[in-house]
Order: sequence, then structure tokens, then C-alpha cells
Amino acid sequence: MLEYDFSHVIILGAMSKLLPVVLAAVTVIITSTNQPRATFAGTCASKCGPRPIEFTPGQSLRLEVVNKTRGIVKLEKLQGTEPIPLRPEQELQFFQGDEIQPNISLVFWDEGGLPLQAVISKRDFATLRVELRPGIRNPGDRALHMLSDGRINVY
Repeated sequence: MLEYDFSHVIILGAMSKLLPVVLAAVTVIITSTNQPRATFAGTCASKCGPRPIEFTPGQSLRLEVVNKTRGIVKLEKLQGTEPIPLRPEQELQFFQGDEIQPNISLVFWDEGGLPLQAVISKRDFATLRVELRPGIRNPGDRALHMLSDGRINVY
């Protein structure tokens, strides 16, 4: 007569039930030791990031737009006007601040349909520079709006 020893089968069955619990405990321990610092809420004065670019309300401004892509970017200053093609490294300037047009809205897109990223900087007290660079995410940036209250929005 053949006899089988089932004791190892019982031990393996118990271990397979404990394995998920052990793995979960090890994961919790490892992740808690990798992040030893606690995160506390603080005031914006300590770490609020860069201040938004703003100008004095009613100030006359110059807007410089530079194409930093390898393709043609088209700009449209007002809805219904003809798009202006901007070749690589080409720069255009627009002025804002008169009573007729206190705001500037600029729509831009890559002629090949690629996403764009608008990188804005304040060159001096009255100049806003917008560099249109290749974007990473679709649809990317598509418009810039300079408001008469001095704020700049990129959409």
C-alpha cells in the first residue's frame, strides 16, 4: 500500500494565504522609510512658486512673439483677420494699451498640427516676450490674452 505525506501540502497552502499579507506589510514598511519627512501645510510666503507675470493696469505694452520651433507657426491677432505665418526664429511685435484696443488676444497654432508651449517672460517694465516652443502634450498652448488690468493668461 502506498502512503503519501500531505504535511508539506498543508504548510504550502497556509503560506500561500499569508503571502499577500506579508507582501502588503513589507510594501507599507518600505514606502514609509523612503519618505521620512512629514509634509506640513505652510504659508505661501515660504514656498509659493514664481509670481505670475503682471503689468501695471493701463500701461502701454509691447508684445514680442518668437517662433522657436522648426516649423511655421501661424498667429491671428483678432478673430476674422488673416493669420500671419511666423517662420522659425522669426519675431513679431505687437503693441497694446490704447483706448481702442486695451486688451490683446493672440491665437497661435503650428501649421503641421503639432502642440506648442508658450513660454512667457517679462523682458523689462513694458515688454512681454512669448517664445513659442514645441509642446509635449496635446493640444498644447493655443492662445494668449493680455488684459487691461495687467494680467496675462495663456490657454
